[in-house]
Amino acid sequence: MFRKIDYNAPVTLTFVLLALAVYGLNVLTGGASNELLFMTYRPTVWYDPLALIRLFTYVLGHASWTHYFGNMTYMLILGPMIEEKYGSRNLLLMMIVTAGIGGLLNNILFPGSALLGASGIDFMLIILASITSVKQGTIPLTLILVFCIYVGTEIYDAVAIVDNVAQFAHIAGGICGAFFGMRMARRGTIID
Repeated sequence: MFRKIDYNAPVTLTFVLLALAVYGLNVLTGGASNELLFMTYRPTVWYDPLALIRLFTYVLGHASWTHYFGNMTYMLILGPMIEEKYGSRNLLLMMIVTAGIGGLLNNILFPGSALLGASGIDFMLIILASITSVKQGTIPLTLILVFCIYVGTEIYDAVAIVDNVAQFAHIAGGICGAFFGMRMARRGTIID
């Protein structure tokens, strides 16, 4: 029976499983592992090697089971479709770049704020999913509507609602998704 199960989206599935292991480790360490390795925040010194690692690994850390479950639901719904359309290597590169941009912007623009979770990558996937059939030289209306709805809501929430949600990371993820989607529509790949 297990031979018939296909590991159909290796980047997506591996990410989900790694994030689950990181969440389990965080529970076992009482939050210490997230703070040390899976949460990005402005470092006291920029040349700290752990600060560089955290710029990318924060997407694996989650504060609670609900946080993990919400992010991974989007990942499992959208990731396989994006991975099949653009390829595993391209998806991995897009995830790494989106994580790096989100982490770096958070550390520069919000020095008193820590960031963890994969919601920036989820927003990238949402925007990429809206760019399913781009004709040369056009911008799909679905992209415009999804971008306005999701990014517009995040901008509103950032201004009007005080919570622990990093809307800026969501916006950065959405912008990355639009950039990657339009670039891939023109060139067929982001890896040359």
